[in-house]
Amino acid sequence: MSERQEAVRQGAGPAVGADVISLRPRRIRRVCWISAVVLVVLFAVIATTLTGPTGNGFGTFQRGDQFAMAGLGVLFALGVLLFTRPRVKADARGIRVRNVIGSYELPWEVVRGIRFDRGAPWAALELYDDDLLPVVALQAADKQLAVDGVRALRRLHQAHLATLAERASGR
Repeated sequence: MSERQEAVRQGAGPAVGADVISLRPRRIRRVCWISAVVLVVLFAVIATTLTGPTGNGFGTFQRGDQFAMAGLGVLFALGVLLFTRPRVKADARGIRVRNVIGSYELPWEVVRGIRFDRGAPWAALELYDDDLLPVVALQAADKQLAVDGVRALRRLHQAHLATLAERASGR
């Protein structure tokens, strides 16, 4: 079974049901979770080794210093886990984009197209007011998963445009 088929079977691919698409990056989530665990373990080891006098002997490491070092490890790990936040949900009404910092909910009427330029790190929504909104959930590092996600979003966008055209011609 190919990697792509296995990813879809395990639910890692674009979830499509009743014209709702839900997408999350795969590779960056793995890297971030592994990095967060490594950071917590590393800082816990550093915290346990902080004992005795400091370099020149004028001070000593206390229990509070050890807790502070472990706390720093947890804070850094939480900072790394922010990069697991991106996701996209789209349906017939519009698209909801959640990036590392900031979220957007847009109706399809303001979206001109979905771009994924060659060499770009992630996809982007091209809006009618000439703005580009990054979609960090569709990353080039995810390769075929990202391409399939962009194609699914484009199909949903085209379906919305077709519905608008039907309404306009029916009047």
